[in-house]
Amino acid sequence: MSEPSGPYKTLPGRRHPAGATMEAGGVNFSVYSRHATGAELLLYEGAQSPKPFQIIPLNPELNHTFFSWHVLVQGLPAGTHYTWRLDGPNDPQGHGWRFDPRVELVDPWARAVTADRWDPWKRRRVGVRPHDSLRAVVVEDNYAWEGDIPLHLPGEQMIVYELHVGGFTRHASSGVHCPGTFAGIVEKIPYLQSLGITHVELMPVMAFDGQGVPESVWDQGLANYWGYSTHSFFSPHPGYCVSPGEGMTHRTEFRDMVKALHRAGIGVILDVVFNHTAEGDDSGPVINFKGFGNETFYILDQIDKGRYLDFTGCGNTINANHPLVARFIIECLEYWVREMHVDGFRFDLASALARDEDGHPMHNPPLLWGIEFSDVLAKTKIIAEAWDATGLYQVGTFPGYRWMEWNGRYRDSLRRFVRGDPGDIGEVACRLAGSSDLYQANLRLPINSINFITCHDGFTLLDLVSYEQKHNQANGELNRDGCSHNLSWNCGVEGASDDAEILALRQRQARNFLGLLFLSQGVPMLLAGDEVLRTQSGNNNVWCQNNETGWFDWGLIERNGDMLRFVRELIALRKRHPSLQRRRFLSGKPRPDAPLPDIAWQGTDGGPPEWDDPDGHTLAFTLAGTEANEEDLQVLINMGEEPQTFALRMIAGRAWHLALDTARPSPRDIATPDQQKPWPEDNYPVAAHALVVLESRRAIGVRA
Repeated sequence: MSEPSGPYKTLPGRRHPAGATMEAGGVNFSVYSRHATGAELLLYEGAQSPKPFQIIPLNPELNHTFFSWHVLVQGLPAGTHYTWRLDGPNDPQGHGWRFDPRVELVDPWARAVTADRWDPWKRRRVGVRPHDSLRAVVVEDNYAWEGDIPLHLPGEQMIVYELHVGGFTRHASSGVHCPGTFAGIVEKIPYLQSLGITHVELMPVMAFDGQGVPESVWDQGLANYWGYSTHSFFSPHPGYCVSPGEGMTHRTEFRDMVKALHRAGIGVILDVVFNHTAEGDDSGPVINFKGFGNETFYILDQIDKGRYLDFTGCGNTINANHPLVARFIIECLEYWVREMHVDGFRFDLASALARDEDGHPMHNPPLLWGIEFSDVLAKTKIIAEAWDATGLYQVGTFPGYRWMEWNGRYRDSLRRFVRGDPGDIGEVACRLAGSSDLYQANLRLPINSINFITCHDGFTLLDLVSYEQKHNQANGELNRDGCSHNLSWNCGVEGASDDAEILALRQRQARNFLGLLFLSQGVPMLLAGDEVLRTQSGNNNVWCQNNETGWFDWGLIERNGDMLRFVRELIALRKRHPSLQRRRFLSGKPRPDAPLPDIAWQGTDGGPPEWDDPDGHTLAFTLAGTEANEEDLQVLINMGEEPQTFALRMIAGRAWHLALDTARPSPRDIATPDQQKPWPEDNYPVAAHALVVLESRRAIGVRA
């Protein structure tokens, strides 16, 4: 940037658009505040400048229109940092107003922010200090997209890979030039391509408060690692940028990552946190929303408006269905699609967004339908975590039709079944077939279901088969945090073991979980690191562990290369079978030109399963190809303690070829088509705790 040469002259400016907008005559600044009585704009040379070089008081007669304060600063260069101060009534209990002219506020519409001078804990201890705040940055838009556009891959073809931008490359073993950054992700694109995934789902990358943890946790050297503590929804997180204190390059670095991923055929989904903000409850910091319009942006108790209603477990809940707030959120999402080219969004605790200003669930929440009907968002993927922290659970009933959902019922059913719980085979069959009981009656599709076994929140895959209890003591909260309902099985020993049989069983169980995931109708989601059996040593809530506990250890690619190979071939198997990527629900009926129904469920004897068997641990099905040249699949599942022999469904002129058997040692656990051998029998012996897949091909000597 050129050096500011203020004081700069000003004009009244205009109220739209909100934020800081560069134009021919200078920079137009505008912010919303319905009840403020005065406003000042503070301009800084940089993030670390001790004082503003110019303070611009706004005239209520000239710089105030409806509920907006605005000013045009003539000739102001890009790269200028700025904050706001607002004056007005302070009446938290009566009206919810929290104006404080001493506190500098970051623009909620800022396109880039820096955090070099931000220390909320010091502010709480010693009080407000001048110029101790986050700062927004004036940015210009001259990025060369070089023809890039969002990918718009059909939902049935999606394979989602959930990763943490910082943790993916921060480990010393990553070997990247800029660890923990958007640029680091770019360096790992060849690895992502080799897996075969179609989308990365990035844990929060909008600017968040890394110090947003209890002070007792902060004092132990821990921080907000996951990032579910957003304060600036239009800005990339500065901590994931090579130069976090500059601001001018933040959008460029994010866009470079998106463009590179798109060139590799990989879409970008953002995990977004519109259910709460980093400002917490009445004891939390004032960063922006509290100071601009506390009574507008948050759901407050209607008797004591000084109390925040908390449906998120994070101190506050955004008043998402207020007209202005709903518009703010939709404009933000449209910005990330239009200007940053992202392919979709996963909404954290999305059910909180279905609540009205009193906190009651709404049948038709304006925000959620507004997102569904936005023209700009029409081709993006929108994914709901369809519950909140206080019991509103909407899996299968989330408002709208286009919304995909993290299917928590899928996760729980598969975890019970694979660990050996009996009697759930009907439920499991429904989950494997796309959860028609949740989605079909209200005209939704299998692709509305995001299927997952593990995610960032909970055990990793290896820990799921190695621990029955959480071990979160390192989080500094006496092991009280994290979910205790893990539906896990440690295979006989809690935690690390050197017993060869237990280790083999754990690897088999891990392969069973992933095998079933990628054989299910719906959209599979894989947690980064599960493909190489990453462990968190039993910690199922590493939200504050910005260290090796939470990071991806790239040495596992060699140490657990057998598992990595299995996952790559498993994804390849799914991709070569359109029958596993159906857009419509299975019917149990054959195509006119096919000898088999689209799916046929079987018991071990080849007949119908005993659906009501209270001791049932076995299930099989034959899945017909969707096209004339696609191979049929025979899937045999035995999650019991004893081996079982399954009768195979024989097809005239066809022979079954063994594709996968999780009980076999690597590399015989999964075979590429050119490695597969015909299975000579009309039955197959399936080991205890094992999954088998066979593919049908024309038998030798039989004409097509």
